[in-house]
Amino acid sequence: MTGLDPRPRARRVLAVLTALTLAAIPFHPGTATAAAPACRVDYTVNQWSGGFTASLRLTNLGPATTAWTLHWTYPSGQRVTNAWNSVITQSGTAVTATNAAWNGALATGDTTDFGFQGTWSSTNPIPTDFTLNNASCTDSPSPSPSPSPSPSPSPSPSPSPSPSPSPSPSPSPSPSPSPSPSPSPSPSPSPSPSPSPSPPPGCSGADVCSDFEDQTGSTPSGNWQVVTPNCQGTGTATIDTTMAHSGTRSLRITGGGNYCNHIFAATTADVSTIAPIVYARLWIRHTTALPANHITMITMADSTTGGRDLRLGGQNAALQWNRELDDATLPEQSPSGVSQSRPLPTARWVCLRFQIDTTRQAMSTYLDNTEVPGLHLDTTPTTDIDAQWLRRTTPPRPTTLRLGWESYGSDSDTLWYDDVALSSSPLSC
Repeated sequence: MTGLDPRPRARRVLAVLTALTLAAIPFHPGTATAAAPACRVDYTVNQWSGGFTASLRLTNLGPATTAWTLHWTYPSGQRVTNAWNSVITQSGTAVTATNAAWNGALATGDTTDFGFQGTWSSTNPIPTDFTLNNASCTDSPSPSPSPSPSPSPSPSPSPSPSPSPSPSPSPSPSPSPSPSPSPSPSPSPSPSPSPSPSPPPGCSGADVCSDFEDQTGSTPSGNWQVVTPNCQGTGTATIDTTMAHSGTRSLRITGGGNYCNHIFAATTADVSTIAPIVYARLWIRHTTALPANHITMITMADSTTGGRDLRLGGQNAALQWNRELDDATLPEQSPSGVSQSRPLPTARWVCLRFQIDTTRQAMSTYLDNTEVPGLHLDTTPTTDIDAQWLRRTTPPRPTTLRLGWESYGSDSDTLWYDDVALSSSPLSC
């Protein structure tokens, strides 16, 4: 008679022991499944009607990488139009940003900054589903519930016994002494900050926001400095307390004829940090109609041309942009081109706005919120407008802002500037 095979029984015993061993190991679903976030994304948006710019700071929280790809979705119809410091593509709601040639290497803890401009329609929520190299950047929410229950029980029992005994008079004297000493010092500092919000509306967060009310002397100082490029003559720049668009002060420019009698006041702010579009808004008043000869009122040094100026001024009695590098004008100085520009009104304050795209050849200029068609630059050449300007394909990158007067003939003028602002977001009059 053959003996029974002991192997099935042994397998049953092994299965029981294995089950008992697994049962003894605690299972923590949160700990076992939660993965550390791959990155942190600080997303800052500047928004206006129908458009926005977003600045992103990407921090690598995972292993070091030599190249990165960041994904997110836009469920509300936002569209990316152009980007800087990265290459961004979009397919439907899915957006992909990859590193530029110089910022792909990120060690653990390293950060890099990039950004883009886009459009939106109904809403513009901030994305929440970022992934870096296909790993989620979402932080685990598990720490947040643990602190909340522990503080809540401890305060609740202690106040309940204290009101029940009659020491109710003791709390009442305690508030009464506090008002008497505290209010007297608190009002004194509050008036001092009140002058700081005085800059013109629409300047909040702007890189330059000046109504010249902080100027205490007759000569521009502090954030504004008098400059006379190349040579100096009879032109003057002063702080005027008899003429202002808002407040009690403005910048007055008395510009003489011939080149060396020019004069400018320059902001000390670094305009090169404003991107991707430089938005400018200022109020200007002058006394003499724009002449037939070429004159300049605003100059901005362009870092892409070795510091040569972008110049906004006039010629043939109408406003024009001029590029010092090659003397190109916008519009072209043909009768048809000049007719599509506008004169600068005299003897009244005029709101002058312009915007310069630093990522492509695109500019717009507005007088009292109406765009001047002859001062519109886009990437499609238009005869008599921007065909000459587009012979250069590199977009400008302004680094300075100077307000003043420069004449290339014998023309002079007296001008006032006030409520000046420069920003990476659109500005209003």
